[in-house]
Amino acid sequence: MRYSLASRTTGTILGALIGEILALEGGQMQKFASSYWQKMMIMGAESLIELGRFDLDDWRKRQQQSGIIIENNTQASLQVILSTLPVTLFFHEHNVKLRQNLLNVVKIWHSNPLIEDWTLAVGYAIAQSFTEKLTPATLIPQIIGFLGKTPTSVPQILLKLHNLLEKQAGLEIIQAEFCTEEKLCYDLAIAFYCFVSSLEDFRLSVLRVNKVNSPSVYLSIITAALSGAYNATTGIPVSWRFLLTKNSQAQWQTTDLPQMIKLTDTLVATWSGVYHSTLNQDEVRAEWPITLNYASLEAITAPRVIRLR
Repeated sequence: MRYSLASRTTGTILGALIGEILALEGGQMQKFASSYWQKMMIMGAESLIELGRFDLDDWRKRQQQSGIIIENNTQASLQVILSTLPVTLFFHEHNVKLRQNLLNVVKIWHSNPLIEDWTLAVGYAIAQSFTEKLTPATLIPQIIGFLGKTPTSVPQILLKLHNLLEKQAGLEIIQAEFCTEEKLCYDLAIAFYCFVSSLEDFRLSVLRVNKVNSPSVYLSIITAALSGAYNATTGIPVSWRFLLTKNSQAQWQTTDLPQMIKLTDTLVATWSGVYHSTLNQDEVRAEWPITLNYASLEAITAPRVIRLR
């Protein structure tokens, strides 16, 4: 493998967090609604770790206990998509289960075919990175196949984007071509463009997405998550990783960063069957600012080797 699954998973989460920081430092604070995606993601990861499987009733129970209410707007829809990242990791090697469980998570928060389709698109792209099967020439056609029959315009938007990518269209042309689409479709089309057109360069992908007209924080987050999954932790500039330490106590940050990193490692361990049940948060907090050890988990095995999944 080019990168370990642990490195790609951590790269996804770190990428998302860095995408958020860069967008906020770029002056988008005034456009930033309350962010729940981190809490929602942690809540799902904890359920998968504790049960060792996906349990829709348990996710619903945790959501009700959290008191998080997702509004019906574009930013909230993008937060729902981000909340499914633990499911993508846990079922990245099994397309049928991946599709089924991604849709189940979305229905906890919203019953909207458009959100469902974009969740499937983002989840499939990240899963392809995790399995090292992603190629720019085939990714979008494969996503369209993964979506299947749908009443939304997402397949048509993706096909149009694929054709523009083949023609090596620039960012300004992409923005003009999709400016008439509703905000959610516009944002995701731009995110996929910045990711696929700068596939091997995490830094360029994130910088470009923050230069679009009327950028949003979540547009930056999703682009950075996609690129982080493909380029892993080694593809994220070291100086940007230290942004996380510098901003760890920022008021806008809704969760504990070391907790997210530790949960990511434990989620990979649970998937692989090498689960260690205790999380020593004090130890993690002590080492985080000093070592920035993003890939502490090394024991990875193929599914069904240690236990039935």
